Amino acid sequence: MKKLSELAAGEEGIIHSFEKDELYIKLLEMGCVPGEPVKVLQVAPLGDPISIEVSGYHLSLRLSEADNIIVTLVTQN
Repeated sequence: MKKLSELAAGEEGIIHSFEKDELYIKLLEMGCVPGEPVKVLQVAPLGDPISIEVSGYHLSLRLSEADNIIVTLVTQN
């Protein structure tokens, strides 16, 4: 398992859990639900923010937010 903030552009994972409870509700409202597939689409030139695809739409997250999302990596064949 890795933090979402550690994934590179093009990598995919499945949301497993969250580290901090204070962001939990905000992330759920944005579609970041445990069990939901997530893909990192782009990383800004300076690394912050990142663009992800989750729940069928694109979302930009600060690294501090992505750092609280634990994902299980999806192996690509």
